[in-house]
Amino acid sequence: MRASIRPGARQFHSISAFNNAGFALFSDSLMGFAADPWICVPTTVAVVLGGLGFPVILEVWRQHRRPSRWSLHTKITLLMTGALIPLGAVFFLVAEWGNTLSGFSVPGRVLAAFTQSVMSRTAGFNSVDTGSMHEGTLLGTDVLMFIGGGSASTAGGIKVTTFAVLLFVIWSEVRGDPDVTLFSRRIATSAQRQAVSVALVGVAVVVVPTIVITLGSTFGMSEVLFEVISASATVGLSTGITAELGTGHQLLLVVLMFLGRLGPITFATALAVRERQRFFRHPESAPIIG
Repeated sequence: MRASIRPGARQFHSISAFNNAGFALFSDSLMGFAADPWICVPTTVAVVLGGLGFPVILEVWRQHRRPSRWSLHTKITLLMTGALIPLGAVFFLVAEWGNTLSGFSVPGRVLAAFTQSVMSRTAGFNSVDTGSMHEGTLLGTDVLMFIGGGSASTAGGIKVTTFAVLLFVIWSEVRGDPDVTLFSRRIATSAQRQAVSVALVGVAVVVVPTIVITLGSTFGMSEVLFEVISASATVGLSTGITAELGTGHQLLLVVLMFLGRLGPITFATALAVRERQRFFRHPESAPIIG
């Protein structure tokens, strides 16, 4: 356990955390501080704030006494962030209790699981050995990384608002509701279509490189999938195989990082800009689904 971090390093890690960069000055990231709440808690707070998005932070700051006036975007972002963090922490606690968390006390395990849950949402720091996790844990982390943080934030992924809209589209369909509603507001059809488009493109961006790298390397699919999602969602977590990949595969991951940083917001904006009014509609028909 390291006793302290020098002032310059504190500033570096604070900026890295708020910007969800995940760069650490230690070769083992934050593993040396896994059970230290004075290091992990402020770092996770900075990560969460950066992952909420500047519009959300500004609106909560201005309207902190009147939450009822918060926009639908702010409410969805806070709802999903408040739900995914504890769910992720419980998942890590249960999945890794006897594995990567076995060397900690009970409070230490809870702190490490909480930290890992926050960091998996595109922050990039790790307080436990990612490469030693169970394959099921890696898959669960894949889901958290793919979802990411808030729109217009320093986080990556398809964004929590996209995921929330898709969830409530399914929920409304299951209930048979004609409209998708959330917080007494009807979700615009255009927003639903954009969410589906962003999610499906995100899946394609993950699946194709995973197949390419798996076929051209000796590593298993779970490890490769983890690296690909981590790159495309600009997370920075790794199982340790990236350095052993070929140059072509490493360049592919670099391209995914660039696309992940610019892709979702650029693609969603392009969809919104391309919307146009049509003066006719084709006859309606419904194919068999499922």
